Amino acid sequence: MSKVPPKQEGDPNTTGHSWDGIEEFDNPMPRWWLWTFYATIVWGVAYTIAYPAWPLVSSATSGLLGYSTRGEVAVDIAAVEEANAGINARLAEAELTEISADAELNGYAVSAGAAVFRTWCAQCHGSGAAGFVGYPNLLDDDWLWGGDIEAIHTTIAHGIRNEDDPDARYSEMPAYGDIFEPQEISQVVNYVMSLSGSDHDAGLAEPGAELFADNCAACHGDDGLGNTELGAPNLADAIWLYGGDEETLTETVTYSRYGVMPPWTQRLGEAEIRAVALYVHQLGGGE
Repeated sequence: MSKVPPKQEGDPNTTGHSWDGIEEFDNPMPRWWLWTFYATIVWGVAYTIAYPAWPLVSSATSGLLGYSTRGEVAVDIAAVEEANAGINARLAEAELTEISADAELNGYAVSAGAAVFRTWCAQCHGSGAAGFVGYPNLLDDDWLWGGDIEAIHTTIAHGIRNEDDPDARYSEMPAYGDIFEPQEISQVVNYVMSLSGSDHDAGLAEPGAELFADNCAACHGDDGLGNTELGAPNLADAIWLYGGDEETLTETVTYSRYGVMPPWTQRLGEAEIRAVALYVHQLGGGE
């Protein structure tokens, strides 16, 4: 154990603490440090008075200067909207089918639509628009309600099966668990699997064909190729929104599906809706 040095005459007082015989001098802080510390206190008080600072129940103190970062952003957004007002007006008024022929207008629309898509649509359809289970892939040629530019615009504007827009796309598949016996559901499922060339039980698919013709063909077509006017999917292309294995198809037939898309006319302007429609259309799957 090291030897503790003896106290010297003139040594300052100690803090009173002792660690293994070692004591700490109670030296005063340097003057410059104290004045800096006091200055930070004054600065902090002044800042909370001048700028938004203290949280309240539903807001915060606004500060004497009335400064707001949200206000700065609002000013910047307004400036951008003013700068783009002319081309947005052109976009909103142009014929949808003719916009792609105008290089300047189409280029602006696709760029603006990409920003709108990443902000409002990517949460469901994915940042690359490839979709997820229950959310359509916008890159392929399989469109429930049609993939031409006008059909895409209508779908975005009014949505699907929502209660907020009377012009929403609407269709409803019956829950065949309330209509068919379990054996009949298995027969229909195996017949549907046969339409897309999936592995299936041929013995079950044969009676399933008759059940399909009597109950499903009215919407999906005699050959199961679907109907875009009704939003009825093509069952013969092996592209599945919820999955094409026997277990998932059995669940779909038994309980049906009821996917909902919001109407974007309540959040976006006409120019923005057209922009995102053009963006989606040019991704590769648009008709």
